Amino acid sequence: MLAKRIIPCLDIKDGRTVKGVNFLDLKDAGDPVELGKRYSEEGADELVFLDITATHEKRKTLAALAKNIARHLNIPFTIGGGIAAVEDASYLLEAGADKISVNSAAVKNPELIDQLANTFGSQFVVVAIDAKQEDGEWFVFLNGGRLATKIPLFSWAKEAESRGAGEILFTSMDHDGTKNGFACSALANLSDQLGIPVIASGGAGNIAHFKDVFTIGKADAGLAASIFHFNEIKIPDVKQALKNNGISVRF
Repeated sequence: MLAKRIIPCLDIKDGRTVKGVNFLDLKDAGDPVELGKRYSEEGADELVFLDITATHEKRKTLAALAKNIARHLNIPFTIGGGIAAVEDASYLLEAGADKISVNSAAVKNPELIDQLANTFGSQFVVVAIDAKQEDGEWFVFLNGGRLATKIPLFSWAKEAESRGAGEILFTSMDHDGTKNGFACSALANLSDQLGIPVIASGGAGNIAHFKDVFTIGKADAGLAASIFHFNEIKIPDVKQALKNNGISVRF
């Protein structure tokens, strides 16, 4: 059995880590490099850095951040935000990122996934999907959750896989920042339908939620933000509890 991964997520706005609830009411959570360094020392398996207000013009700023992160960390990290072309991804990978994440741009131009996978390899390409439920159906949202679509979550995830995505990072907007648990039913559905790893995001509030996301939700990785940023839960405690419950993790 592959070890389950614990991944702190750092949402970046104007060079600072921020965190909100349901994608709203953002609060400052600290310096992203300092936080990343702390998580690396605590035993995080990977890190995800997402510039939530990135634009094409800010590409060089994001590359500078990637270089700074790479200098201070010894664990893999994914970086995303504003990647709309192979050239954008190339900047970040050359700066030291291990993987890149695409979201809205891939929905608007699905061939971007093919281009990235063909250029760099699927293992470098994470397709992030923000979705929420409406009348019992899950639909994809774009632009940091601000733009609704009628694209079904599950069909888009399958298309992303078919085009070369190496992983799916699914964030439930309904669960984001609530600390009430992950969207385990939707995650299990995704995991059953896909042959690539699924990273669960949105809703982590206690250690039991991580156990649930790996057993009930069948996720390959559990991603969380505020509970780590504000020292509510320590990564070693999460891993020890998972190990005690027979779930394979790396120490």
